[in-house]
Amino acid sequence: MSAAGSDTASLPRFEVRLAAPDLAPWLPGNTGIEGFITFAAPRSGPHVMVLALMHGNEIAGAAVLDALLREGPRPACGRLTLGFVNLAAYRRFDPENPVASRFVDEDLNRVWDPAALEGPRRSAELDRARAIWPLIAEADWVIDLHSMLWPSDPLVLCGQGARSRALAMAMGTPALVVADGGHAGGRRLIDHPRFLAEAGDAAAVLVEAGQHWQEDTVRQMRASVDAALARAGMIGPVPPGAPPRFAEVSRVVTANTGRFAFVRPFRGGEVIRRRDTLLARDGAAEIRTPHDDCLLIMPSLRTSRGHTAVRLARFAAPE
Repeated sequence: MSAAGSDTASLPRFEVRLAAPDLAPWLPGNTGIEGFITFAAPRSGPHVMVLALMHGNEIAGAAVLDALLREGPRPACGRLTLGFVNLAAYRRFDPENPVASRFVDEDLNRVWDPAALEGPRRSAELDRARAIWPLIAEADWVIDLHSMLWPSDPLVLCGQGARSRALAMAMGTPALVVADGGHAGGRRLIDHPRFLAEAGDAAAVLVEAGQHWQEDTVRQMRASVDAALARAGMIGPVPPGAPPRFAEVSRVVTANTGRFAFVRPFRGGEVIRRRDTLLARDGAAEIRTPHDDCLLIMPSLRTSRGHTAVRLARFAAPE
């Protein structure tokens, strides 16, 4: 997530504590797709794909993949594909205005409906999605690395697919797994029918590893990637942590006016203990917690009309 839905002129200044890596060595790739590199093991196993830069300003993921590539991945089994997604937006990244390069024409993580992918409409992001989808469709597991604009505890979004939920829980880090139905503005990659269908083996998760441009976010991303690769048998085991908590989104709050405002600057991961607690005002409407122990998922502290302001969730036992 980034500054989508925010008035970027009204945003505070954010400190960029990461250097955007030089991706030139990796752009030729070896798959026929710019910025996508596959490593195959002699022994059979799953095809795991790790993606960075779905949004061009989320450079922590690029730093993680750059480090992995410099180490020279040697998966013990199967295939490992590392991919830099929105390179056109990344090329525009400016640390003096880091929120401006999320995308070129539209959010690349809202175009994954098959009707959009197969339709006639054109944009920089749709063209890129169409180019990379055939390779994504070969993967058994997709780990999509993201970061967040506003302060929040790390989490994994698993959409509504049972296999994706199982993968997120098995990874074990971040320590919160959230099932949700996505955004009104379009399908994310993890919402593609390939990952939701009852038949098949494919799973996809979206790791929201922390705030943009922070070293802690890079470390969380790397821990998540290592956990997934260990689970796939591609690398040795990693130390297990406590079992993650699971939550299901109970309400998606979309700003209906240009005057949406929280009553205070909530942090993602906060739990509001009492039902009917006032969270925000959207024009004349009040937004209140629908139940006790209401978990706030990624509140966007500056939200414009028509965009997701916050998701509200309740803790549950994973099925």
